[in-house]
This record gives sequence, structure tokens and C-alpha cells, in this order.
Amino acid sequence: MKVLNREELRVAEGVLLQHLPKSYKVYGILYGMNRNKPTTLEVVVDSWPDFKVIICRPDPKNKFALEFMKSVICFSTDEQVLRKILTEENAIDWSTYFIIGGLDNSHTPLLKEVSSDREVNSRYHTMVRLLYLPEVSCLHSPATDSELESRISSLKPSHVSLVNQTWKFGGNQQGYNYIRHLISNFPSCCIMDEHGQPVSWIMVYDYGALGVLYTLPEHRGKGYAKVLISTLAKNLLAERHPVYCCIEEDNSLSYKLFKNLGFIEDPSYRPVWLEFNF
Repeated sequence: MKVLNREELRVAEGVLLQHLPKSYKVYGILYGMNRNKPTTLEVVVDSWPDFKVIICRPDPKNKFALEFMKSVICFSTDEQVLRKILTEENAIDWSTYFIIGGLDNSHTPLLKEVSSDREVNSRYHTMVRLLYLPEVSCLHSPATDSELESRISSLKPSHVSLVNQTWKFGGNQQGYNYIRHLISNFPSCCIMDEHGQPVSWIMVYDYGALGVLYTLPEHRGKGYAKVLISTLAKNLLAERHPVYCCIEEDNSLSYKLFKNLGFIEDPSYRPVWLEFNF
């Protein structure tokens, strides 16, 4: 097992590009790291340069890692190699609570088996559909007028509390820290009201996915979500930034929204979030 340095991270990003859409989440992490976005993660592989497993895990040397939920992101092209790195090498710290996010659901039985052997409890957190936009020509952009365009902006640090309070996984200090981290360091897009306050917004997670999409109840039904997704997607694609999202299985409205905007789904790939030591 090897911890990648900065030069190797750039090489690994190029390798993962060949495995989209299944590698999107790890690819998104490396995309940000290679463009100097702050991170609390380190990246390990089973071997170099021909790796079959790549894992992003909390960096024990990073003093800010404790401010965020302990998460692990993994991509593998060989389950036997994945089994070996999980059982014979110190790839994951099984002693505390953590969540594995965006894992290919085909690997779930293996993770449950390994955690059971270690007497670590596990459970599904959520299963999602991954939708992606490979190029701007696939995007079905909604029509917008100049008045609405003039109200499109980016979220600011002063908006952290509002976003955290309305975020499904927020409402606490950990959520506040994470939203502040995202707003300060990653792209976002919002629509302001006449007082300069956001009424609808979308963000980019530190792993590159679109998310935290929300419109205040009194401003719904105006097509704001379509405008925000389209605007942010165009901006990201212009920078060759990955454009994808993870939609929870029971969120049919969001699934339909992104599909109607031209996002594509690979039905053979279903990412899952798993919790351990809960």
C-alpha cells in the first residue's frame, strides 16, 4: 500500500478519468486536491503505478479532520485486491465511527463481511442514483430573462447559517463547519431576492458533485432549481470540472429534474453510503 504524493495524485486523476462514471467520486476528490482545494484526506493505493484500488481516507496528520464527519471514499476494479487491502493492510481505521460514501453497491457484501469479521457493526445509510453531464451539448438549459439573470450570484460566508439550517444533513455544528468549508472553497450558485438574500441555491461538494440544492418554500414553483443547475453546470464544464450528482433513491422529483436537464445515468452502477461503528 502506498500514500500518493502530489505528482502521483495528478497521474491518478488521469487514470480515474478512464473509469467514469464509476470513479466519479474519487475522481472529484483528486480533481479538487490537484487544484489546491483544501482537504483533510490522504489518498492510498494498493500498488503504483498500476493500481486496482484507490482509497481517500482522513489524514491523521491534518488537525482539521475532526471538524468533519469521518468519511472514506473508495474505487476498485478488482474485488480480490480490495479484500486484501481491507483485511491485510491498514487501509481503514475500523476503531471509530466512519462512513464510506459512493461505494459501488456490488462491493457491499464484501464490506459487510469484513466489518463483521472485525466485530464492527454496519448499516446502509443511503443508496443513490448517480447522474452526470459529460458535455455542455447534453444540457437542456431553461430560458431565463435579464431580471432573473441579474439576481444570480454565489453564496457567501454570511449565508452559512441559513444553508446549514435548511440542509437535510445539517442543523448542527458539524454541518455548519462543513457548509462553511464548501462555501469558502468550492463553487456555488444562488438566486437573490430584492434584499440581496439567497432564496434558492446549489453547491459543489468537496468530492465534486452538485448538491445541497434547496429553494425556500415561499419561492418554489418558479423554475429556480433548473436555472441554478444549468448555470452552475455550464460554469463547471467551462473549467473541465466534473459535473455529476447523487440522487437518493426515493427522491423522484430531483431525479426527474436532473434527467429532464439532460443528465445521464449508468443503470449498471449504483453507489451506496455505509455507516460503521454507529
